[in-house]
Amino acid sequence: MECYRIDESGYTGFDLLNQEQPFQGATAIAIEDDEAARLILEHFPRLQAAELKYRALSRRKGNHPRLLALMRDILSHHKCVTHVCDKRFLLLLKFLDYAVEPFYYERGIDFYENGQNYSLASILYYIGPQLLGDQAMASLERAFQDAMKLKTPAALAKLVACAQQTKWQELPEAMGPLARFAAPECLGAIATPGATTDIALVIVVALITRMEAMSDGPYRVEHDQSKNLLTYHDVLQRQIDHVGNAEFRQSQIASIRFPLKLTAVTQVDSKRSPAVQLADIMIGAAIEMTQRLSNRISDGLDPQTVMALYAEDQIIYMLPSLDIEGQMAFRNGTQASALIDYYAKHFSR
Repeated sequence: MECYRIDESGYTGFDLLNQEQPFQGATAIAIEDDEAARLILEHFPRLQAAELKYRALSRRKGNHPRLLALMRDILSHHKCVTHVCDKRFLLLLKFLDYAVEPFYYERGIDFYENGQNYSLASILYYIGPQLLGDQAMASLERAFQDAMKLKTPAALAKLVACAQQTKWQELPEAMGPLARFAAPECLGAIATPGATTDIALVIVVALITRMEAMSDGPYRVEHDQSKNLLTYHDVLQRQIDHVGNAEFRQSQIASIRFPLKLTAVTQVDSKRSPAVQLADIMIGAAIEMTQRLSNRISDGLDPQTVMALYAEDQIIYMLPSLDIEGQMAFRNGTQASALIDYYAKHFSR
């Protein structure tokens, strides 16, 4: 049975405003350990470390050509997908999910139609500080994250107060439900047990969507035993255990169908799994590339060279974009609202 090896990077749990790790992502590679070991030996014959780690290798420029050659071999000869998210953008999408959408839902409006939530989150990301006030916007984001975690009356009241302290009239579509109405349906959604800003589910769903499309039949997943990946493990297992029949369109190129072809998920020691080590290389390079393209860091592999290695269907970005028409066309006909309801019903704790 085909096996995908997964590794992640940038996981900070509920905290999506972590300045040191602004991006989060994961890679899945369909490769066997013996083939992975062969590739590691071919490209790093003098490696003395017990485990192949991207961060350690990328620090030395002498390793850059070998890393690029290894990545080229992986992407050219093996099924592989990488997903990278901007965590602040995901926080703003969560804000719209919990602090805005319930207000429209109560009034019979499909807030997710044609992906307009992505467009509004992009506006908040890029233009929000200018429209609403730089400090006020930062305070609002922090207050929302805290309210989602703490779920106390005091945290919810602080969130409403922060919304009211913005120039909310400049963007009432997003800010009105809290700032003008302190909408109880929104506050109730934020206070719901189990509702969180953790985006492991978002990344797992993206990987599953591609693994399901790439696999002709049943497949399984192995991942590292790290504490971070325990969250991914739980999310994967719950979806494996689900036996319902359903299908949802997510965009022009993505859909997900239940039951999944995925049949099992297991944890392994990455030191004993060359295949998982290759997943570490791929996600490490992708996160570094995104950091460099956004001018957050200057060291590492040349980002344009790395980007050129990928085919369109081998990397998924969830980043803000002010190409509003393009975004809405890409998500025209999306069944996001129905998918969210389905996940809330079947996969929430």
